Amino acid sequence: MVTKVGQIMLYVDHQDEAVNFWIENLGFIVISEENNDEGMRWIEIAPNKGAETTIVLHNKEFVAKMSPGLNLDTPSLMFYSENLEQLRSDLLNKEITVGEIMNLPSGRVFNFADSEENYFAVMERN
Repeated sequence: MVTKVGQIMLYVDHQDEAVNFWIENLGFIVISEENNDEGMRWIEIAPNKGAETTIVLHNKEFVAKMSPGLNLDTPSLMFYSENLEQLRSDLLNKEITVGEIMNLPSGRVFNFADSEENYFAVMERN
C-alpha cells in the first residue's frame, strides 16, 4: 500500500537555472545534490526542510540517453499557498509569467511558468 508521495521527478534542460528559479522565486531550498561522476546529476528541492514531498531535478538530455522510452514531459503540479495574492504579486514583481487568479469550485488558483516555460498551478489553502 502506498502511504504518501515521496518525490516528483522533473526533467529540465538546464539544472542550475532550474534550481535558481525555484530558490530565488519561490523560496525553495536544496535538500540534497548528487553526482555520480558519470554525468548523472540530480538536485532535490523542497519548499521547506520538513516537506513530505520533494522535487528532484534531472537533466532531461542525460535521462533521455539512459532511458530512451521514458516520458520526459513536465507533470502537472499543484502547489498550495496560504497567501495567494502575495505570492502572485511577488512572482509578478520578479517578472515571472503569471496567470490571473481564477475561482474554481475547489478554491482560488493561478498558474505560473518556470524559466523553461513549464506551467504549474498554485491553489489557496490555509
